[in-house]
Amino acid sequence: MDQPDRIHLRDYIVSAEIGAFQTERGQRQRLRFNVDVDLATHVVGVNDEVDRILSYDILTGAVAAGLADRRYDLLETLAEKIAAQILAHPRAAQVRVAVEKLDRIPGALGVTLVRRQARVAAEAIQAPIRVIFHGAEAPLPEGGVALVPEDPGLPLPQGGNAREIALLALDQAAWALAGRLGLTVADSRTELDWAATEGRAVVWAPARMLRDVPGLAAEPQAAAIWLAERLGASRLDWALPAGTEPPALPAGFAIASGRL
Repeated sequence: MDQPDRIHLRDYIVSAEIGAFQTERGQRQRLRFNVDVDLATHVVGVNDEVDRILSYDILTGAVAAGLADRRYDLLETLAEKIAAQILAHPRAAQVRVAVEKLDRIPGALGVTLVRRQARVAAEAIQAPIRVIFHGAEAPLPEGGVALVPEDPGLPLPQGGNAREIALLALDQAAWALAGRLGLTVADSRTELDWAATEGRAVVWAPARMLRDVPGLAAEPQAAAIWLAERLGASRLDWALPAGTEPPALPAGFAIASGRL
C-alpha cells in the first residue's frame, strides 16, 4: 500500500515574543518551524491545477495565525494551534509540527507533536475579500480586492467554441488592466485567497475558473456576481468613472452594490 503523499515547510524562521520566564517578556526571539502534512488523498489526476492540492500558503498562514492569536508562554500551545489550523483543511490527514527557540541556548530547544485530529479550535484565517467590477479609468481601490475587468469589446469570431474565446478575451482584458494598474493577475481560488489574507488587490482572469461552469455567460457582470458568491465576498462594488451608471443586479441579489 502506498504511503501518503506529504508536503512540508522547512526551517521557517519568525521572530516573536514567547516564553514563560520573566526574562522572555518584552523580548522577541527567533522561532524555527518545521511542518509536515500527510495528505488525505494522493496527488494524482490534478492536471497541474493549484486549486486541487493543499497549498503551501496554508502552512505559512497557520504559523502566522497562531502567532497572531495571542502571546504564548509555551511552545506546546503554539504548536497545537498551528496543527489545528492545518487540520481544518479537508486535504490534510495528519500533521507534524516542530517549533524551536533559537536564542535561548547555543543550540535549539523545542517541541514536536503529531496530530490526526485537532485538540484545540482553529481560528478563521481567511479574510473576506471584496469583488469589484472595475471600469476604465476608475481609481485603484485599497485592501483585499479582486478586480473584474470590463468587457474588452473585441470582435469575436463566429463558430467554434464562442464561450471559450469570450473567456480568453476577458483574460486578455485582465492582463491589460493589471499592467495599467501595476497589479498581479490571479486565475485560481488559491491566489484569490492569498490576496484576501495579505490584503492585496489583484485582477482576476476568469477563464480558468469559469471554463467548466455550466450555464454562466462569459461576460464581466455575470462573472463578478459568480465570483462574489463563490468567495463569500464581503461586498460587490462597481468601480466606474464619474457619470457612468453601474450594471443592474439581478432581483434579490444579496451582495450590496454601489460606486466606490
